[in-house]
Amino acid sequence: MKKKIITLTLIAALSVSTTAFAAPVPRESAPLNATDAQIQITENIIGDILDEVQTGKLGYTLAAGYANTKIRKAVMANQTDGNGYGILSPIAQNAIHVMRDKQLRPDAYAQAEEELKVLLADVITAVQNGMDMDAATKEAYAKIYQSVNPNFNYDEQFSLDTCYRDIPAVGMEKFTVARKLLLEAQK
Repeated sequence: MKKKIITLTLIAALSVSTTAFAAPVPRESAPLNATDAQIQITENIIGDILDEVQTGKLGYTLAAGYANTKIRKAVMANQTDGNGYGILSPIAQNAIHVMRDKQLRPDAYAQAEEELKVLLADVITAVQNGMDMDAATKEAYAKIYQSVNPNFNYDEQFSLDTCYRDIPAVGMEKFTVARKLLLEAQK
């Protein structure tokens, strides 16, 4: 009897510890049109894969393949509250990509955060005071581009056909960190 109780306690403790530390989807990586419910559904489906990515046990390609398979199976089994593969897969892919990139280039993300806290201080304050997130994101992205090329006109360039745009090269970590800072300011 004692052996059964100890075994059950150990199993319960192990199951709690594995789910309690599941890596969450970084909210700043989610597509702009993703809802919190869709992010949570994706997190529930691929949390174990995100753990493996975060600890460096899985690279992007394998993790993305495993995630797509799990999401496809969950959609086909009607376990996604009506959300389809077309939104859940991009949430997973972006999360895996950002988590892997952060793991491989932590210094780039730390430096981007330092720089963007200064560059975007007025936008962050505006979000804290109720600015619309879509407008704040657009303004933040424009400031990031203008930090590379002061003459960059966001509206003008993005109104052109993609083959005619002249957009400064900027690392994705800056946009990811900008969204993270804006989301933190919104809370």
